[in-house]
Amino acid sequence: MPNFVLNVIQPDGDAPPPPEFLEPIMRDVGAVNQEMRRSGVWVFGAGLALAHTARVVRVRDDETLLTDGPFAEGKEHVGGFTVIAAPDLDAALGWAAKLSRATTLPIEVRPVTALDTA
Repeated sequence: MPNFVLNVIQPDGDAPPPPEFLEPIMRDVGAVNQEMRRSGVWVFGAGLALAHTARVVRVRDDETLLTDGPFAEGKEHVGGFTVIAAPDLDAALGWAAKLSRATTLPIEVRPVTALDTA
């Protein structure tokens, strides 16, 4: 069965939302994650640290360049992700819609070309 990554697209900002806003979202995300596990599509998922903690390493002509923060400039970043095993893109899009509803954020769906679990 093909794997898909569901990227949670989060607005930039260092301050987390207040608990009264975040708690119901996390409850709803937990419910979707449990539904994915029960249905057998769940592979794994993770939240990511804030974008400003990112580092980009690039090697050019044997010189290692390090850039602080995300390389791409934008007002949004990947804040977390879930990898699922779905029968096809339509099924993955259906799970993305459920996750988007739970997170209140856009979800990017992208096929995984290789999954190394070793």
